[in-house]
Amino acid sequence: MEKVNAVGRRKAAVARVIVGEGNGTIIINKRPLEVYFPSSILQYIVKQPLSALDCAEKYDIKVNLDGGGYKGQAEALRLAIARALVKINADDKAVLRAHGFMTRDPRAVERKKPGQPKARKRFQFSKR
Repeated sequence: MEKVNAVGRRKAAVARVIVGEGNGTIIINKRPLEVYFPSSILQYIVKQPLSALDCAEKYDIKVNLDGGGYKGQAEALRLAIARALVKINADDKAVLRAHGFMTRDPRAVERKKPGQPKARKRFQFSKR
């Protein structure tokens, strides 16, 4: 099996993955998953597509993560891994879609408007 590329995005985070056959190691920006994401919750988020298909020990994943915060990066990586797994085996798409791993979350930060301190907040109104 040749290596498969995929991209996942969430908020400002972009995850580019290369998935190939291996023994289940995940390397993010030249660091192991456990070092890059010390939180067990974020590690769980990243591994969700692999555990849904019971193939956590089957593939080696090399990741280039950029932008955003750690939660956005973890969710971008989850989407990228799910997309790569579908490229490897298209029959897995139904299972991953049922778990909600194939949907790109469109929510992002709303832009700041001119004449206001933030996106929705207004400056204090003075009657006199």
